[in-house]
Amino acid sequence: MRQAVTTLSFDTPGTGLTEITGPLASWVKSQGMTDGLLTLLLRHTSASLVIQENADPAVCFDLEAFFRKLVPEGEHLYRHGEEGLDDMPAHIKTALTAVSLSIPLIGGRLALGTWQGVYIFEHRRRPHRRQVALHLLGE
Repeated sequence: MRQAVTTLSFDTPGTGLTEITGPLASWVKSQGMTDGLLTLLLRHTSASLVIQENADPAVCFDLEAFFRKLVPEGEHLYRHGEEGLDDMPAHIKTALTAVSLSIPLIGGRLALGTWQGVYIFEHRRRPHRRQVALHLLGE
């Protein structure tokens, strides 16, 4: 068994989903492993990681709209508000999704389905630089 670790940084334009599948797949390929497990950890509490459809952009739009309705912003809804009206809702959205994922590596490729992509789901309105820690264990 071998292992490899790194941290990749990604810029998000603000609220919404930013696909990161390509850079993840490139890094995995550069490690020369054929079978194993990639673990990802997003090192933030106001954004999350999701595996979602990457064929129709309407899916990402609809997810964002759904979460906006599910967890509204509001001046008197939350105690935590020092970082802006979108901060506490961002923390709640992160708690409802995930900050870590595990994806099998089979035959040198991430074992994602045909229409699946890995995304950072940014829950804040402003652009952010997000860090994803990667750990690949395999052979």
